[in-house]
Amino acid sequence: MLAKETAPTVYIVDDDAEVLKAIARLVASANLNVAAFSSAQSFLAAFDPAAPACLVLDLAMPGASGLELQRTLEARARGLPIVFLTGHGDIGSSVQAMKRGASDFLTKPVDEEVLMEAVRAALERRRTHEHEDAERGQIEQRIATLTARERQVLEGIVAGLLNKQIAGNLLTAEKTVKFHRANLMRKMGVTTVASLVKAAERGGIGKTPGH
Repeated sequence: MLAKETAPTVYIVDDDAEVLKAIARLVASANLNVAAFSSAQSFLAAFDPAAPACLVLDLAMPGASGLELQRTLEARARGLPIVFLTGHGDIGSSVQAMKRGASDFLTKPVDEEVLMEAVRAALERRRTHEHEDAERGQIEQRIATLTARERQVLEGIVAGLLNKQIAGNLLTAEKTVKFHRANLMRKMGVTTVASLVKAAERGGIGKTPGH
């Protein structure tokens, strides 16, 4: 029996009680799980970084601001999409938020349909992120099964070298490189060089540091 997928939660953090109540009611009417908080501190105390979710976050709040909470979440839940709400129309803060990966930035009073569209887009972004993480984990597991020599051959392929060039670099015969190449492609679960290179790069081989 397949495990039931956990329904996503829409977290809402806003110090305005009326706004918090109205957004929570709107989100709940769309049959989504809701968890509402009046401060960044109370949200962090209850937040589960492993659960599928998105965050609707007020920009200006007493205590920790929305931007400060965003910075805190970068370390705890980098994949959590954030939809910012502000009543101040602060362009500078909007730029900061988007540069740090915010999903959207909306101005109060926000249109209900626009807000729900932003929430749905944020949840889809979260699902995509989880899928990519799972796929990357599978690739890394496959890379871990390669022998040291197979990994060297893989690095050569990713660098765009021909079998003959890889053989020269490794001081071995070209037929030996072909043997390792066939083995590593089988272990990586691919049938084309293009797919192999793509998978290797997603697994961290051949990527430039910081990219």
